[in-house]
Amino acid sequence: MSDTAQHRSTGASPDDPEARSAIDSDGGGGFRMPHIYVILFIFTAIAAALTHVIPAGLYDRITLHNGRAAVDPATFRHVDPTPVGLEQFMMAVPRGLMDASQVVFFTLIIGGMFMVIRRTGIIDVAVDKLTRRFAGRSVLMIPVLMITFAVIATLIGTQELALVYVPVILPLMIALRFDSVVAVATALLATTAGFTAGVLNPINTGLGQTIAELPLYSGFGLRALLFVCLIGAGIAYLMRYALKVRANPAASLMAGNAAEQEKRRVYVHDLDTPALTFTPRQKWGGIATVGFFAVMVWGVLSRGWFMTEMAGLFVIMGISVGLIAGLSATRICEAFNEGFQDVLVGAIIVGLARAVAVMLEQGQVMDTLVNGLGGLVGGLPATFSALGMFAAQLGFNFVVPSGSGQALVTMPIMAPLSDLIGVTRQSAVLAYQLGDGLSNILYPTSGYFMATLALAGVSWDRWVRFFLPLFGIWIAIASAFLVYAQMVDWIG
Repeated sequence: MSDTAQHRSTGASPDDPEARSAIDSDGGGGFRMPHIYVILFIFTAIAAALTHVIPAGLYDRITLHNGRAAVDPATFRHVDPTPVGLEQFMMAVPRGLMDASQVVFFTLIIGGMFMVIRRTGIIDVAVDKLTRRFAGRSVLMIPVLMITFAVIATLIGTQELALVYVPVILPLMIALRFDSVVAVATALLATTAGFTAGVLNPINTGLGQTIAELPLYSGFGLRALLFVCLIGAGIAYLMRYALKVRANPAASLMAGNAAEQEKRRVYVHDLDTPALTFTPRQKWGGIATVGFFAVMVWGVLSRGWFMTEMAGLFVIMGISVGLIAGLSATRICEAFNEGFQDVLVGAIIVGLARAVAVMLEQGQVMDTLVNGLGGLVGGLPATFSALGMFAAQLGFNFVVPSGSGQALVTMPIMAPLSDLIGVTRQSAVLAYQLGDGLSNILYPTSGYFMATLALAGVSWDRWVRFFLPLFGIWIAIASAFLVYAQMVDWIG
C-alpha cells in the first residue's frame, strides 16, 4: 500500500511526525532496503548499459501450430549493434507500462471492485461470520485454501489468480489474528507450487512439451509427486510462521507497519460482541458476488478468459453488487476511485518491472543472452546438465518472467540441446518449469507478483525476508527431482 494510502487509512497527515515515524520504521533499524521504484530503476539502467556491452543478435521466429511465435534455434546470427540511447531509456517506463497494460489495468480494476464490495458491508459481515466459525481452528484455513488454489493453478495454469485471491482472504486472515504476509503467502505460495509442478498446466507443461515434441502431459506421475512435495513444504512453512504470529504479534514481519495496524483495527473482531448479520440487500449482494465468481471460473475454464475478460467482468460485478446492496451510483464511483488509489503503486510497479525487458529487447541482446545460456549449459559435464538447465532458466526468468514467453524463447534451444548433452527432453521441460515457476514470486521484475504484494500492502523486502528460506527448500526439492530424472533417463 502506498504512503498516501497509509496516511488516508490512519487519518494522519503526511507531515505528521508520528505518522512519518511509523512509515519510516517500515524498513526496520539499520540498513534500509531502497524503495522498489529505486531498485527497478537501477535494474532498468543496468539493462540499458548492457546493450552497449553485449553483442546484438537475433533468432528468426517461426509460427507454431497454435499460432504462437517461437525462435528457430538454427538461425542465430549477430547483427549490427543497436544500443539503447538516452531517448529510448527515457521512454522505458512508459513503454513498460504499455507492454504490461493488461496487468496494470487488471490490478486497478480489482482494487476498485473490491473497494465497492467492501463499502457495501458484505465483506465485514462475511469475515465476522467466518471468524466466529473458525475461531478455534483458524490455522486449518491455510492448508484448505492453499490446496484449493494450488489444484486450480496446476490444472489451468493461471498464477495471476493470486491477484483475485488476496483481496478476498486478506480481511479473513487479519480477523483470524494472522497478518498480511500470511494472506499474500497463502495465495502466492499455493499458485506457484501448483503452476510450477504443472500436472495438467497448458501454460508451462503443455506448451513446453509441444515445443519439445513430447506427448502432451506425459510424465504425469513424477509431476504429481513434485506437486505434493512443493505444496506440502509450502503449507508446513507458512503454518509455522502463522502460528508464531498468532501467538506473538510482535514476531510478525509486518510489526510496526502503520497500514497493518489500521487493518487490525478494522478487521479484528471481538467475539464477545454481538454477531453481525446481513441485511436483505446485503444478502442478495453476497449471492450476486458468488454468482459473478462462478461466472469467472466458468469463463477461465471453458472460454479461455484471461485478464482482459476478467477485468471486464469485475467492472460489471462492482457496479451490479454495489447497486443490489444499496449503494448509490456516486458512492460506487467514489469507491472505485479509492480502490484505484490503494493499488496505484502496484500498478506502476508492473510497468517499471517490464521496463527491464524493454531495454534488452530494444538493444537486441535478449536473443544473445539466450544463445549464451544455451552454450553455457552445453559445456557442463553430463552429470550436471539438467541442473545447469535449471540454473539457466532460473536466471533467464529475471528478464522474461512469463511462463509462455520463456518457453517460446528458450525451449526451442534447450530441447535439441538436451539431445546432445545426455538429458532427456522430458527433463529439459521439467528444468524449464522449475526455473520459471519458483522464481516468479522472488524477482521484482515479475509484474503480477509485485502487484499482488501491493494489493496486500506487503513490501518486497519484507516478502523476501519471509520467502528466501522456503525458496531454498524449494530449490533443494527441484534439484533432487532433476538429479533423479537425470539418473533414470526420465522419458515420462
